[in-house]
Amino acid sequence: MMTKVLIITGDAGESLEVMYPYQRLLEEGYEVDIAAPSAKYVQTVVHDFVPGFDTYTEKPGYLVKANKAFKDVNPEEYAAIVIPGGRAPEYIRNDPDVQRIVKYFFNKDAPVAELCHAPLILGSAGLLKGRKTAAYPALKSDVEIAGGTFIDEGAVVDRNIVSARAWPDHPSWMREFMKILKTKYPP
Repeated sequence: MMTKVLIITGDAGESLEVMYPYQRLLEEGYEVDIAAPSAKYVQTVVHDFVPGFDTYTEKPGYLVKANKAFKDVNPEEYAAIVIPGGRAPEYIRNDPDVQRIVKYFFNKDAPVAELCHAPLILGSAGLLKGRKTAAYPALKSDVEIAGGTFIDEGAVVDRNIVSARAWPDHPSWMREFMKILKTKYPP
């Protein structure tokens, strides 16, 4: 039985959106790899909502070890994928290996957890057509241009995908993802 889960990110991935699912999956007994453009420590960021600001603020977050480079990922080794947000999806979305990886999980109808800016990756890979997804609300038009339906809720389930708007939605997002993951691939 497969019990490995892949998280893909890069520099400027949102700290909580990388660390929370990583620790939650470990807690449940899954093995987790973190992949980035190269195997290295990636600099995450903290996005916070400050009264009076029209958008979120950004501060340096934790250094997180990515133990795999995208080019070295064999998606067949994994039961599921987690795609955190932050700014990382803006620059990794066009990486051919990122597109190869996410397409594999969609083609296999494997569990996918994605939130915040992650739909930028799915849209670039042509995977949002006819799908429902939450996202950071500023990405509504990006989701729609990619052929998806934007849902402004905390845990949107569309077959194998569980999506959310951002880190404040973690409890509902991970609860729904864990239901799907544990049903298909118990730890």
